[in-house]
Amino acid sequence: MNSIPLVLSQEHPCGYIDGESSQSLFIHPSFPLSLSIYNQLIAQGFRRSGNEVYAPHCPHCSACIPARLSIKDFKPNRRQKRCLKKNIDTQIIIKPAIFEQAHYEMYLRYQQARHTEGSMANANPNDYLNFLSSHWCETIFAEFSINDELAAIAVIDQLETAWSAVYTFFDPKFSSYSLGVYAVLWQIEEAYKQQKDFLYMGFWIKSCKKMTYKCDYQPIQLLIDNQWCENST
Repeated sequence: MNSIPLVLSQEHPCGYIDGESSQSLFIHPSFPLSLSIYNQLIAQGFRRSGNEVYAPHCPHCSACIPARLSIKDFKPNRRQKRCLKKNIDTQIIIKPAIFEQAHYEMYLRYQQARHTEGSMANANPNDYLNFLSSHWCETIFAEFSINDELAAIAVIDQLETAWSAVYTFFDPKFSSYSLGVYAVLWQIEEAYKQQKDFLYMGFWIKSCKKMTYKCDYQPIQLLIDNQWCENST
């Protein structure tokens, strides 16, 4: 891969660890990104947010660790098997990553129930779609329905050798179905059918409760010192 220009963001308060500052390396917006290039970048610890691709580059902290799952080696644990059983009648439809009012309204309900302190709790339609989709990546919306009612959306990037779990949101009224867990399990199964190697799961932060669930999926791999290592933490 040829040299790619990078831009270092300004420091700002970390959204995951109190008292820490955060900084990121971004691919310069003038660089023409493609699916093939992103397939290589994500394996090096980068991540997509909208059209931007970035990696944490914090001055005094290295807590954000890229995580991925080896799909062929995954075996669901007892809790995950219960989740699969609970969702045996949940229906899934693959849709393009475009704006739908019902999706957007559910996204706002999810944000206002789960992330009231976040900036996306009052996102307008452009904010919402610019966060989840991109112009250059092959992104899909997996629409989950329960009893013919919209229940959740999993946003997925389909790469050459992997899937990347971008974001999942659900209607709070269906919280008892553990749809966040089920969305990951469904992605693992579908990516396996497509003979993908990995499911990328974003960043894992040991001290952040919001991130601890990622190590429930084993064997999880963490990118440490530029090497992917299995971790059972």
